[in-house]
Amino acid sequence: MKKIKFAEHVLPHALAIITFLLVSIFFFNPIFFDGKTLQQDDIQQFKGSAKEIMDYRERTGEEALWTNRMFGGMPAYLISVQWGTEVIAQLKRIVTLGLPHAVNNIFAAFISYYILLLVFGIRPYLAIAGALAFGLSSYMIIGLGAGHNARIGAIAFMPLVMAGIHLVFTNRRLLGFGLTTAGFALHLRENHVQITYYLFLIVLGYGIMQLVLAIRDKKVASLFTNVAILIPAVLIALGTYFAPLWAVQEYSAYSIRGKSELASPQQKVASADGLDKAYAFQYSNGILEPFTLLIPNFYGGGTGEFLVQDPDSKTYKALMSSGNEQTANQLASYSRAYWGPQPNTAPYYAGAIICLLFAIGIAFADRQYVAWLVPVGILGVMLSWGSSFESFNYFVFDYLPAYNKFRSVTFALLMILFAMPLLGLLGLEKLLTLTWKETQKKLFWPIGIVGGICLLLGITGGFGSFLAEGESQLPAWFINALQDDRTSLLRGDAMRSFWFIAIFCALLWATLNKYIKSYFLPIGLVLLVVIDMVGIDARYLSKEKYVRKRDNSFFAPTEADSEILKDKSNYRVYNLQGTFSEARTSYFHQSIGGYHGAKMRRYQDLYDSALFDETNMFINDMQNGNPQYNNYHTMNMLNVKYVTYGNQRNNIIPNPAANGPAWFVQSVKQVNSPTEELAALKNANTKNEAVLDVSKFNLPVIESDSMASINLTSYQPNELVYESNSTTNGLAVFSEIYYAKGWKAYIDNQETEILRVNYVLRALAVPAGKHEIKFEFKPDAYYIGNKITTASSWLVILILLGSIGLSLRKND
Repeated sequence: MKKIKFAEHVLPHALAIITFLLVSIFFFNPIFFDGKTLQQDDIQQFKGSAKEIMDYRERTGEEALWTNRMFGGMPAYLISVQWGTEVIAQLKRIVTLGLPHAVNNIFAAFISYYILLLVFGIRPYLAIAGALAFGLSSYMIIGLGAGHNARIGAIAFMPLVMAGIHLVFTNRRLLGFGLTTAGFALHLRENHVQITYYLFLIVLGYGIMQLVLAIRDKKVASLFTNVAILIPAVLIALGTYFAPLWAVQEYSAYSIRGKSELASPQQKVASADGLDKAYAFQYSNGILEPFTLLIPNFYGGGTGEFLVQDPDSKTYKALMSSGNEQTANQLASYSRAYWGPQPNTAPYYAGAIICLLFAIGIAFADRQYVAWLVPVGILGVMLSWGSSFESFNYFVFDYLPAYNKFRSVTFALLMILFAMPLLGLLGLEKLLTLTWKETQKKLFWPIGIVGGICLLLGITGGFGSFLAEGESQLPAWFINALQDDRTSLLRGDAMRSFWFIAIFCALLWATLNKYIKSYFLPIGLVLLVVIDMVGIDARYLSKEKYVRKRDNSFFAPTEADSEILKDKSNYRVYNLQGTFSEARTSYFHQSIGGYHGAKMRRYQDLYDSALFDETNMFINDMQNGNPQYNNYHTMNMLNVKYVTYGNQRNNIIPNPAANGPAWFVQSVKQVNSPTEELAALKNANTKNEAVLDVSKFNLPVIESDSMASINLTSYQPNELVYESNSTTNGLAVFSEIYYAKGWKAYIDNQETEILRVNYVLRALAVPAGKHEIKFEFKPDAYYIGNKITTASSWLVILILLGSIGLSLRKND
């Protein structure tokens, strides 16, 4: 075993960890010193959607696996389930030194990218700067502020996976096997399949590079050996994700990311698998928008920034001097600093120095790495363009396997954010082995191009229109003020980036000419990176984003909530204010709305085809003072007992005609397709009639009994018990969402088939007499899959510890 030298083998890494820790504490100081936590918008929504699930877990110590609080009911797989991955969770706590939530993901990104750079041969003190640049990119900080913890956590562990793979391909196979297994398990635990997809594209690019090298060097056998080592590493890591993967994959076929069963008016067959293009590409970068990687205010900033917020802006002064208060108030809403094509965004800034280093990497790094990382970066940019580059992205959407399951394609920019520090520091490492005379001519081009772009835009302000779509119709005096302010924002950040580049170039020049000691370069680079990145990050994660940990005012019950909660029966609430864009209602009530990116496909179809029109009819009737409660058949079958449109007591509209938790119907209308089923449902009185697709389910023999009754006697999110009484065989309809995978029904403890009626609801053929009816949700994906997940998680720990121990022993 090689002798350990403290200054060489311990001190650099200790300083790296201390630096990462200090930067984390400094940047997130309100968490450490003021007892606050980040107010993350999506986390607030998560708390609402997960309330019933978490209450059940706290009360019983078990997993509900289903919740009735959103969209009438849905699996909890993509909301909150504690899988058998607690061992991997503990591993993450160790890696992140037990740092608090939110901070731990950024610290994990620091550590992972630092390891990646070390594995690629970057000296530790330079690797610290690269790791800080990756973890502090505004992409990471903005995502964290929005509450996208799973996405940021998944990105944080991507470098660890790539580091393990590279170790295997550089003949450090044992350690590489362990690191790949553990890194991929940590990545998968964050449960963000879209980020895993981008990781796959990065690894695929690396694999193509290695294949070309193997063919060139006639080492194809070695290539196959390395792949053979990595396959079990990947499979074991996938084993830790087996249960959630099974559950999510199973559910995806029934979600809006799966195939629609409806035929469009233009075609006789159901629409294609995956998301609708308009929905998937709603968030697409403009063609020039990736310039925010270099100049954050290239497009003005974020959509949440308004020029009227700055009293010194020309827009503010123009409005104040307009002489018409009403006009000024109306125009204020058009004063966004951002003038790009997206409805909601903030700039993804990689860092001016990192952009320069990326260009230096292209010029100086080994060609094999340039041939891998530059195409990966370009692909990420092209994918992020989405609908701005339809010819490419529509083709990819239609033909790249599984890609049509994802939206928010701007996330693909993480591919270039991954590539830039790595290639940049590979180039810097090569550059530092040369003299100034050897590098001067070649170095001129990357500095000239990157620095020149910043200087040119800083002087001229660019040549864009500085107007968003539709703004050209605004008054000319207001347009002039907007354009001046937006130009000023671009020029200011362009010059800011230029000066960071100029300072680093001076430092690099002094180092190459040996005017300063070599250790000043990494120290200066670390300081410049931190000052640069933190300065931009602070714009989007200000102190106002932190709240006291016990501040739960978002979920303080309103007058409307308190009034509805007096009703102890089983009911649903329909919030007309942001039905599918808020989950606060779900915190208190069973809701037919909610906030989630993967609601059931059939439920979305129901809203689009029936509930939307019915809601408009309901609103119109209420405005005319003539509600026809018995005519709102879709709302009634979903057991909507209360409709709300505000927070006050008088913003509640009780619905006396709600069908209740269950009821017997008098007749069944038979149809032969999902399209026919929805069409028939629009004209059905759901109290008396059910619509059944007989191409999917057999029609039971039923008779009418107007006196038949069925009542809910016991409620848990994953278990419902009813008592029925009828003199004839009947069809009972339940205001519960049908889901084929996991729900079982029992009549007097005898399992019976669950039918789907009214497009989304459950129904049972119930024999005459008194009976106990029970629904239980026990999906195999959890009860079987979790055993595999738990066993695989322990195996990962053993492999990681064994590979580290044996590598140290054998000096692998």
